[in-house]
Amino acid sequence: MPHLDVTRFRLPTGPRADLALAGFVLVLAGVAEGQRLGSNWDATTSAIVSWLLATAVCAALPLRHRHPVAVGWFTVLGTGVYYLLSTVDGPLVLIPIAALYALAAHGRIQASVAMAAAMVIGVGAGALAGTGDVNGTAVFMLTGWLVAVVALGAMRHGRVAYAEEEARLRATQERLRIARELHDVIGHNMSMIHVQASSALHRMQKDPTQAQEALTAIKQGSRDGLQELRATLGVLRQVDEEAPTAPSPGLSRIDELVSSAARAGLDVRIEQSGAHSPLPAAVGLAAYRIVQESLTNAVKHSDARHVVVRIHHGDRELTLSVQDDGQGATRSGHGDGSGIAGMTERARALGGTLSAEPGSAGGFIVRGQLPFSDHHEPIGGAVDDQDPAGG
Repeated sequence: MPHLDVTRFRLPTGPRADLALAGFVLVLAGVAEGQRLGSNWDATTSAIVSWLLATAVCAALPLRHRHPVAVGWFTVLGTGVYYLLSTVDGPLVLIPIAALYALAAHGRIQASVAMAAAMVIGVGAGALAGTGDVNGTAVFMLTGWLVAVVALGAMRHGRVAYAEEEARLRATQERLRIARELHDVIGHNMSMIHVQASSALHRMQKDPTQAQEALTAIKQGSRDGLQELRATLGVLRQVDEEAPTAPSPGLSRIDELVSSAARAGLDVRIEQSGAHSPLPAAVGLAAYRIVQESLTNAVKHSDARHVVVRIHHGDRELTLSVQDDGQGATRSGHGDGSGIAGMTERARALGGTLSAEPGSAGGFIVRGQLPFSDHHEPIGGAVDDQDPAGG
């Protein structure tokens, strides 16, 4: 009997989830409003306005990614007017509830609380006015639902913020630990080499024998220092990863990434523009790693099938974007989030920027800007992918 992998079943997220929810609610609202039509299917003015309101509220939900607060208020007020005009108890209230949860989950707690309060006040006013379908029990139940929705959204926001802060703290602690080790290794050996070199220069003419001993000590100390430096930087590599002996990868090897992605079932199209002049090694390496990580995420997290990689070579800046047609989920929530954080760190190290977010029409887009000067070899470029000792 074949094994069922439940981890491959994922709820839709992003714009696709909003469209699915809006379509589902609109169909149910249409069924409910159909009860108001007479035997001759004559629609009154109130029924037509109710239909238009339900359609507008449902159509507004997918726009919440660009205008979250405005869409939230529109769905709340539109739903309130709908229930004032309609004589049926349709499911349109699910739309503002979804908007409230999204606002709270993204940290807009005050806006979501204000909208929830407006909904409770509106329903309470209807109960006081003697509306037949609204009573104290309905107000109490709605209040409980809204409190629960806002609380769940706030908890979601808190968990995401805590995870991001914990990841940043771990990365900072690791950088500090490596910095201390490098300081100890390099500081000790460079100080020793400096003293021995000064001694050799001082004794070169007067006592060549002692000068030779000092040079021998410099040779031994530099060799020991390089060995310790290799061991210290080795913690940045995986346990089973060997020290690289080939040159650092760059955009000239991007075809290898395309071939690897094709073997994983991904169709990748490369679009390059601008002047194809040689890039600094650090910029080429960073661009290669960003494209590599983006393709890996597209395979692992988005279930994408097609990816477009656009690369523009400017005079002083390399811009690139990687867009897939996957689910568009926020990938910082996958694993420990080191993929996107690592790409961002590479871009910032070169003075550039990187953004990674769901696309407006679905999928996921990674955009990067990597500036470079006329000098094609920045200080400290590519030390993370090569052995500093050349070994």
